[in-house]
Amino acid sequence: METTDLWKKTLNASLQLPFVKVERIVFLRKELQPYCTEEQIQIAIDDSPLKVLDKRTVNKIANGCISYHTTIVCATSALSGLPGGWFMAAAIPADIAQFYGHILALTQKLLYLYGWPDLQDENNGLTDETLSVLTLFVGVMMGSREAVQGVNLLTKAFAEQVVKRLPKMALTKYAFYNISKQVAKWIGIRLTRETFAKGAGKVIPLIGAPVSAAITYWTFKPMADKLKKQLDSKLKN
Repeated sequence: METTDLWKKTLNASLQLPFVKVERIVFLRKELQPYCTEEQIQIAIDDSPLKVLDKRTVNKIANGCISYHTTIVCATSALSGLPGGWFMAAAIPADIAQFYGHILALTQKLLYLYGWPDLQDENNGLTDETLSVLTLFVGVMMGSREAVQGVNLLTKAFAEQVVKRLPKMALTKYAFYNISKQVAKWIGIRLTRETFAKGAGKVIPLIGAPVSAAITYWTFKPMADKLKKQLDSKLKN
């Protein structure tokens, strides 16, 4: 299997999980309600949360989202590690899908918090364009320089206009799809190593659960922090 196909397979498996798709309006209303008036929430929905939130509040909400998904994904990873070696072949695909499911959900939440447009189409579906964008951000979280360059181009394109949904023209203009394909291939290479590392933690019965959870934490948390750092870097002083 080519590395690009491996990422696509992982992406498709993750998208089957019920928590992966994040409704932008629902998310923003829930997170902003403790800090904003109804009028301010509507401004955030129609334009951007950055119009009504200060950096401290953005940071608080973002860290809360990161903590929530880190806790859930580590607990899930520990449970999948409990049975030990004989369960390894079945557990690895599910564990990886859960891991990247939380990565994708967290990515959507942070993008919406930092003012990105709705990634879903009019039918509340995730399009190929959306998946390409998410692939770029996963690449950023995994340390791909090419992904960072791609995200910077997208950020520049979105800064030129206020849009409520992901604009296809901007993606085409910056040769975005070619970058996304290269990042997908790069992620696939990393995935082969990650699957082995996660599997190794499950081989030893009983010890497998805490080891699996620890590996997940020290993978997920730094990835989440890299995403937040990338988004923070684009905030105006």
